[in-house]
Amino acid sequence: MKIKFILSLFIISSFTVFSQKKSDVLFIVDGASVTVSEFKNVYEKNLNLIDVKNQKSIQENLDLYINFKLKLKEAYRLKLNETKAYHREIETYRNQLIAPYLVDTAYLSKLVRDTYYRTKYKVNVSHVLVKTSRNSSPNDTLLAYNKIHKARNEVLAGKAFNKVALEYSDDQSVKSNYGNIGYFTAFKMVYPFENMAYNTKVNEVSKPFKTAYGYHFLKVNDLQLSEGEIEVAHILLTDQSRKGKLRIDSIYTNLKNGADFKKLVVKYSNDKGTLTNGGKLPKFGTGRMLKPFEEAAFNLKNIGEISKPFKTQYGWHIAKLIKKYPVKSFEEMKNELTEKVKASGGVTMSDLNVLKKLKNKYKIVVFDNALNDFNLKNIRSSKRDTLQKIVLSIDDKKVKQLKFFDYIRNRRHKSIDALFNDFKNEEILTHFKEQLIHTEPEFANTLREYEEGLIVFDLMQQNVWDRSTKDSLGLKAYFYKNKAKYSFKDLSKNKGQVMNDYQEFLEKELIALLRRKYPIKIKKGTLKQLTKQYNK
Repeated sequence: MKIKFILSLFIISSFTVFSQKKSDVLFIVDGASVTVSEFKNVYEKNLNLIDVKNQKSIQENLDLYINFKLKLKEAYRLKLNETKAYHREIETYRNQLIAPYLVDTAYLSKLVRDTYYRTKYKVNVSHVLVKTSRNSSPNDTLLAYNKIHKARNEVLAGKAFNKVALEYSDDQSVKSNYGNIGYFTAFKMVYPFENMAYNTKVNEVSKPFKTAYGYHFLKVNDLQLSEGEIEVAHILLTDQSRKGKLRIDSIYTNLKNGADFKKLVVKYSNDKGTLTNGGKLPKFGTGRMLKPFEEAAFNLKNIGEISKPFKTQYGWHIAKLIKKYPVKSFEEMKNELTEKVKASGGVTMSDLNVLKKLKNKYKIVVFDNALNDFNLKNIRSSKRDTLQKIVLSIDDKKVKQLKFFDYIRNRRHKSIDALFNDFKNEEILTHFKEQLIHTEPEFANTLREYEEGLIVFDLMQQNVWDRSTKDSLGLKAYFYKNKAKYSFKDLSKNKGQVMNDYQEFLEKELIALLRRKYPIKIKKGTLKQLTKQYNK
């Protein structure tokens, strides 16, 4: 109800904050002037939304706008904009309103285009991983960094990649795949890994790079068109002994002789999760399943085709191709990919691009003397009032040491330099958000509309809606006084209709009170000229 009410008020309350300074005054409410340009902006928005001709009149819309200004005046007098609930709701809305300004739409669009390419083409990669963790000491991190460079240099010197992988890689699968992790497409790997794979040419070795798992380098073995996704059913025998092999071969022979796949699933398959649907698995693309399963499944070319028995770490399988889902066109996938990019951190990457632009836009100064104080061993035990030096400036904004002190107090997982870099980035974004109201008229207008709509809503809640629901005596008195206009004689027969009428009555009563309370002066000559202009 609140959102609907506030959105409806946008129609009658919105105006251009940066309106013409010399515009004629149309009316004054308790000393506050409203200009012709402000009213025209509201009125012209209304015209597009009103179908009934008599509701388009200047006078009727002027009365509505005056009533809104009266309610706004009263709401400010009652300080409804100073409650904690009001400030919480405005802050929430403000953050929602700011969000689009933190997205570099051009950069996000590029990410979506890149993602489509990475959906359309699959890449085959071998890699070496030297693990680090979030809690690795600086010394351990340096050892890992040096180890990955050493391994890469051996590959560049001509040593076989699989031998280097066996010797250096901390990836647990290296003993079976020798570093080759097979084919994958978009969203199957952490983004830095995916990004490096698709930005490295076939047969080339990448530079070392870091992910949450540690340091890597990779070699691209192949790049080819993706088959898209497929849907298969399978029979699984978990018995990996000779007896299991003989049974899976027997099942395969029966299938080749025309046996029903679904019946054999029910009779023999050990995959309990697929017994009731004929062995069917959810559709999948490259990089989703175990490598042997994926290879066997994607080698099936025709719908209904059945694979020979093959083995994975779970046992023996026979797969049957149910359906193919080729990669769609970019236009067909654009919306889906955009949502996936956002969910996978694409918006964060876009944020980083915005941050990069802001760093070039603002004059940012770090005061090293003030920052060096934080290299003291017991800095987190210092008294706040001793940390008054300026540690950072962004244009004219000055940030004192104590703000950074509060930031680091409960953050111990990073070095002071790393924490200050994070702190500086947050302050740059905060400064950008604070300046939006001055730099973006549309943002300023929309935020003001919501602020005013919210306190008028609260005023109406207190004086009209709550009264109509809680004041049962008042509701009854209204009903008996106006009983003649209702076809029913008992309030309980249609309480909803009476309550709606009572709310209208209370609102009219409120407006009458406010019109007596606050002086209104309409500039009749200006109104006449405005009416004449629209009549033409």
